[in-house]
Amino acid sequence: MPRKGTRKPKTLPGDPTDPHGFRVLIDSYLEWLRARNYSEATVHNRDHYLKELLVWCAERSLTRPREITRPVLERYQRWLFHYRKKNGQPLSFRGQHSRLVPVRAFFKWLCRQNLILHNPASELELPRLEKRLPKHILTARETEAVLTLPDLKTPTGLRDRAMLETLYSTGMRRMELIGLKLYDLDTDRGTLMVRQGKGKKDRMIPIGERAIGWIERYLADARPALAGAPDDGTLFLSHLGESFSPNRLTQLVRDYIDAAELGKKGSCHLLRHTCATLMHENGADIRFIQQLLGHAELSTTQIYTQVSIRKLKEIHAATHPAKLENTTLDELKAELDDAEDEENA
Repeated sequence: MPRKGTRKPKTLPGDPTDPHGFRVLIDSYLEWLRARNYSEATVHNRDHYLKELLVWCAERSLTRPREITRPVLERYQRWLFHYRKKNGQPLSFRGQHSRLVPVRAFFKWLCRQNLILHNPASELELPRLEKRLPKHILTARETEAVLTLPDLKTPTGLRDRAMLETLYSTGMRRMELIGLKLYDLDTDRGTLMVRQGKGKKDRMIPIGERAIGWIERYLADARPALAGAPDDGTLFLSHLGESFSPNRLTQLVRDYIDAAELGKKGSCHLLRHTCATLMHENGADIRFIQQLLGHAELSTTQIYTQVSIRKLKEIHAATHPAKLENTTLDELKAELDDAEDEENA
């Protein structure tokens, strides 16, 4: 990662022919990951972040992993902490964490392959991650306001409505929606097959009747106008007859949420959060929500027990002694005024 005000070089520094250099060993590490069936997303992320480290090291005349010590990596960690993005904002601790995890994994691999004598990253302490709640959650009424925005007179509008309904009904991730094929939908059973989701895991999930209805309408009236030859069977097609890119899908959903003027921001993941939260508020067991969302750990899903506030409000209203049952608003205002007068006396 270059410093603010500089540009990342078009060609990576370092000798591509040095068998002990960063460039050769990073490529070998990535090949090792692919050979062990790591997802391409994981390989891509580690490639990106390791080459940021490569550039940083080259600026300090460090060209081989064997030259890296623990103090050097701690300097790199401090540099990440003080780094400022183009907008002047620092990297979040999650962003710093994401950049350091591949570094630890890379040096661990080097040590296991006997390419370095010791692992300088073995005792590198990663930043503690905050446990944050989703910034925004839509209500059922707000979600309906978003879903009704697509122009149903056009093929792309029908497609957009079907995609929004699918995201809302299933809570699936954007990459899972992009990867859906025609044969993944079973309308008779009311299910969708998510193939090779996060962690390269398949899972079968339910989809609501309303979402199925919109998908069937899209398949009958819109998809034939969007599909080209050859047709690879992708369920939701762009206007070019191809699969959506992740950024294009994100922007499309974000535009609809912004157009609804709800005062809330988000995209595909906002509909995922909304699906899980509203289901939990309506009585769904957290373990069923875990299975629906494809979370490996229940602790990841338990965030929705904190976001779904409706039940907590009902219990609070039913059990807390401070109520307005026997007190009019005028009487309450008078009591507050008297208390304020006593405090100021």
